[in-house]
Amino acid sequence: MATVNLDRVSKVYPNGHVGVAEATFDIADGELLVLVGPSGCGKTTLLRMIAGLETISSGTLSIDGRVVNDVSPKDRDIAMVFQNYALYPHMTVAENLAFGLRLRGKTKAQIDQRIHQAARQLELEHRLDALPAALSGGQRQRVALGRALVREPKVFLLDEPLSNLDAKLRLSMRVEIARLHRQLGATMIYVTHDQVEAMTLGQRIVVLNGGQIQQIDTPMRLYEKPANLFVAGFLGSPAMNLLRGHLRHGDGWLLDTPHGEMRLGTLAMQGQELLGWIDREIVLGVRPEDLRPCDEANAMLSATLEVVEPVGNEMFLNLRRNGQTLVSRVPPAALPDAGSVMHFALALDRLHMFDPTSGIRLA
Repeated sequence: MATVNLDRVSKVYPNGHVGVAEATFDIADGELLVLVGPSGCGKTTLLRMIAGLETISSGTLSIDGRVVNDVSPKDRDIAMVFQNYALYPHMTVAENLAFGLRLRGKTKAQIDQRIHQAARQLELEHRLDALPAALSGGQRQRVALGRALVREPKVFLLDEPLSNLDAKLRLSMRVEIARLHRQLGATMIYVTHDQVEAMTLGQRIVVLNGGQIQQIDTPMRLYEKPANLFVAGFLGSPAMNLLRGHLRHGDGWLLDTPHGEMRLGTLAMQGQELLGWIDREIVLGVRPEDLRPCDEANAMLSATLEVVEPVGNEMFLNLRRNGQTLVSRVPPAALPDAGSVMHFALALDRLHMFDPTSGIRLA
């Protein structure tokens, strides 16, 4: 396998639109790195530049220590898997798997050995003689993965490979890709707009928005310490509750919001981190699991229960607080009827605070 290094890699289109702005990061040998962000954030453009399908406007891209800015895609020793499978409909599974190897002049013995090895790994041995039309969506995606696998490339590039599958197949294919990565020790770069995919697959995640890298870190670090408001709101399902208000300090800390006061008491983040924000506007972030039902005497805020979403092992409580929408994540339990007022405490050691102007995390 190989390392991949990006040094201020940018893509600027002829009309001046910046698709990717000075992306700089390293991908370790054998790492599974995920590029995630909303549509138009630049993640696919970045992947296509690594593949050589998109020209690089500036910066340096290296694969295994070799600068490849001007190297053609076929000479970069990469393999790409697309969301639309891109299988040849008139060829069997075996012929689809063998096609790239034949172009590279591999012998029949080499081709047969690699095809049967990939078929075993992907549980396709009994489908080698089938045409793509006779396969399920999950099987077609496994053939597309197998076609990359038999190449034995230095780097695997996966561009939203699961987006055309239903929820159950996406889950099983996520497990399949994670298993393959562990088995092969392969360097993989995976693009998705689905933050659940990103969190469950990536050893590290690059979060992009508007062509700019917002944060690079492990999944749990991104979840627990988002660098800015965009990352805080993007990663997490349901999304983080964001409450805007002025920070006050007297007998304990207090957030004065347009929807009412919230008494915060003693905060874990003290001293210089917050003293400079007294009487200034901040954004307070609360994960749904950190908004916890309690009795009225210990309540930090009250809200009206609007809709309960039971999803088996947990429930999402959709709330309204003087016009503001909030979500709480709780274990299954008996709850009051919709329209009832509920009381909540906050997990004070797990709050997030942001500058409302720059969006940057405080402390």
